[in-house]
Amino acid sequence: MRVLGSGGFADVFLYEQNMPRRQVAVKVLLSEVVNDQVRQMFQAEANLMAQLSAHPSILTVYQASVSADGRPYLVMELCSPSLGARYRAERIPVTEVLRIAVRIGSAVETAHRAGVLHRDIKPSNILLTAYGHPVLSDFGIAATLAEMEGQESVGMSIPWSAPEVLLDESPGSVRAEVWSLAATVYSLLAGRSPFEIAGGSNASSDLISRITRGKPQPIDRPDVPRSLDRLLMDALSRKPDNRPASVLDLIHGFQAIETELGVAQTPIEVAMDDWAHATVSDLDDRTQIRVVTSPNSGAGGRRRRAHSSTPNPSDQGALRTSAAAATPARRRFTAVTWAFVVSSVLVLALATTAVVVMVRAASPGIPVVSDVAADITGTTVEFSWRDPGVRSGDVYSISTGPQTSIQRSTDFLVDAEPGDRVCVTVTVNRDGKAGDASGEKCVDVPE
Repeated sequence: MRVLGSGGFADVFLYEQNMPRRQVAVKVLLSEVVNDQVRQMFQAEANLMAQLSAHPSILTVYQASVSADGRPYLVMELCSPSLGARYRAERIPVTEVLRIAVRIGSAVETAHRAGVLHRDIKPSNILLTAYGHPVLSDFGIAATLAEMEGQESVGMSIPWSAPEVLLDESPGSVRAEVWSLAATVYSLLAGRSPFEIAGGSNASSDLISRITRGKPQPIDRPDVPRSLDRLLMDALSRKPDNRPASVLDLIHGFQAIETELGVAQTPIEVAMDDWAHATVSDLDDRTQIRVVTSPNSGAGGRRRRAHSSTPNPSDQGALRTSAAAATPARRRFTAVTWAFVVSSVLVLALATTAVVVMVRAASPGIPVVSDVAADITGTTVEFSWRDPGVRSGDVYSISTGPQTSIQRSTDFLVDAEPGDRVCVTVTVNRDGKAGDASGEKCVDVPE
């Protein structure tokens, strides 16, 4: 229908797809640059995007193929690039930038867990879906972590590239991506990249010199908390070891600042490790329910599978058929045997409980939150609790079902909808170890 944009390697067009009928963005390699190396790079992008685009904050790829004249192309979700121009034209609210930071950070962390570095994180590579959700695009120069050893640095966008990458000290790393994400968040807040000087020379050589030798100035905005400035300065440190160790650590910092500002934390969307690395057969296996029919039979399933204490209807039918075939003497023997087994189990359970209670009483352990309260204002639920005696360095892990947030404050906000039921549990984390969870606290939001 029309051209959406052009780059050094490809053009992007707006197309209307016939079946199913929808508008899509089609990225096509320029005919003059197509060679074996570029074709391999493009194929790698297609495979990476397909692998990762199930994530809600990564651009969706519908199809990849080669046109009749030999040019590879990608068919992608149609999104708006408006954020890349908006941050220079207007002041984006701090809370909106933090939401974008957590969502895009979740996408980057998910890529890292899959062994992939994006290597070109910048504002113009954050697009907005039709519903206003930010998504990360353009994995065109991404590389797997396994391929990084001995690989030369590739072209990156200078204003958002880590110092060690610009100096060819590293082709890319997780901590380099921490730097790039922090530089991107800085840009969205400041209206310029971290080392740009308004009214000064911002040529490539000037930017490289500032990035590799200096440190950025604090963001000149009164509504930016000092804690956010400090977090970004740490992440933009010249030395990689002084930065947060992972993108997940950085977005935990963004969440803590959301709490400081009195807004609900943006949920972190990162696939569980066992799910992210599961094979297709593993995923199929998760849908199967196996009943252990004999003490000598194997577990028959994945270690984490939970077994229901109530048989399903087909199991109950099988049990009834088996019972009908038993002789009266065998039934009497079975009843006596089971009565003895049940009594023994109860005695053992009571004894085990007593031992557990004694062990817990004898060991101080990690403190447990026991008094979660809730207050509803409109559709916002504020959960709060008393400090159970945490130490310096302890954090609270707040679970709201599938999402978990990490913070140090003793209150937690949840934005809900009228009629929603909102539940949380709070756990103290110490040195990477979780204590016992609080009892679940649930409230119903009035309609």
